Amino acid sequence: MDFKFLQNLIVPAQTKIVMIIMDGLGGLPLEPGGKTELETARTPNLDALAAQSALGLTVPVGPGITPGSGPGHLAIFGYDPIQYVIGRGALEALGVDFDLGPNDVAARGNFCSMDATGLLTDRRAGRIPTEVGKALGKLLRTIHLDGVEFFVETVKEHRFAFVMRAPGLGDALTETDPQKIGVPALPVCALQSDSEKSARLANQFIEQARKLLADKHPANMILLRGFARYPTMPTYPELFGLRAAAIAVNGMYRGVAKLVGMQALKVEGETLADEFTTLEKHWNDFDFFYLHVKKTDTAGEDGDFVRKVLAIEEVDELLPRVIALKPDVIIVSGDHSSPAVLRSHSWHPVPTLLYSRYVRPDGISEFGERACVRGSLGVLPAKDVMPIALANAQRITKFGA
Repeated sequence: MDFKFLQNLIVPAQTKIVMIIMDGLGGLPLEPGGKTELETARTPNLDALAAQSALGLTVPVGPGITPGSGPGHLAIFGYDPIQYVIGRGALEALGVDFDLGPNDVAARGNFCSMDATGLLTDRRAGRIPTEVGKALGKLLRTIHLDGVEFFVETVKEHRFAFVMRAPGLGDALTETDPQKIGVPALPVCALQSDSEKSARLANQFIEQARKLLADKHPANMILLRGFARYPTMPTYPELFGLRAAAIAVNGMYRGVAKLVGMQALKVEGETLADEFTTLEKHWNDFDFFYLHVKKTDTAGEDGDFVRKVLAIEEVDELLPRVIALKPDVIIVSGDHSSPAVLRSHSWHPVPTLLYSRYVRPDGISEFGERACVRGSLGVLPAKDVMPIALANAQRITKFGA
């Protein structure tokens, strides 16, 4: 839907929308004919809500396209992820409240493990504790090169935000992460002539990091991906007239939310229950709440079917706390699928639930992939969920006479 067209139909209302995003929600069965992670999970609360809701499957980017977390979130937030392309690095930096400037190029960094021959053995360095990541980040901040400033900001565990600041930097750069083990990291290459300076500086930083981390196993090297400058795009207050809040622990997800004009709320603690407490605490302050669940995606990428099932069940146990607040619209979905059997993101459509008193309930008392394919929402672009949610929140007026 064209934003200008939709903008003209937006009207104020005293209604509230809650969007719960279980990262990487969609899955696959371990064996043909079996159940997915979501279908395996015991979810009495989600099933009861599904019976009162419209169900469907959402496609983040397009048929057969496997999305990253950035495009997947933009889509479910209502944006066309092909039109609004955002690099992972900018989101990571924004997520840790780094003030990206016009001379900055940011990247998502991972500490990783390499063997004596320079081959990757673990792209995430065993998910080192955050405190270890902070100490290693402090070490990397000792790297200095003439004519450029480097910033290394800890995100969580093995993850960090990497920023280069200098005049004349471009962000058309290749990534160093080959996305598999048993091979060496890749060099940073410029895809356009205006990014050659950036490539040279990034490679010099990486070489210095290699020397500093040589004896720091398992985190004895770094990977950089998603090089990006600060993007500009229309925001939730401008587009939808919403006072929007984001509740997320991980930096990248706070970053993408801030980019679209949501206020990233401080979560006291790191558990999912702490996120739900934050929702309750700020209930009277905002019209729209995005609540992010990371564990589902982490388990899927680790190939841990059972752990992903348990993560879904944890959301189900906490769901009554949302329902007790009596939001006008509840959306439960994911930004993409991360089947444990694939150990990665995938192209599969994502189970989606939309509740309000104004939906025509499908009467399907189950929330799962095969249940959602029978729902009235059908298989739809993820970017179309927000207009439907706004309509059910009485925030879109009639078009035409």
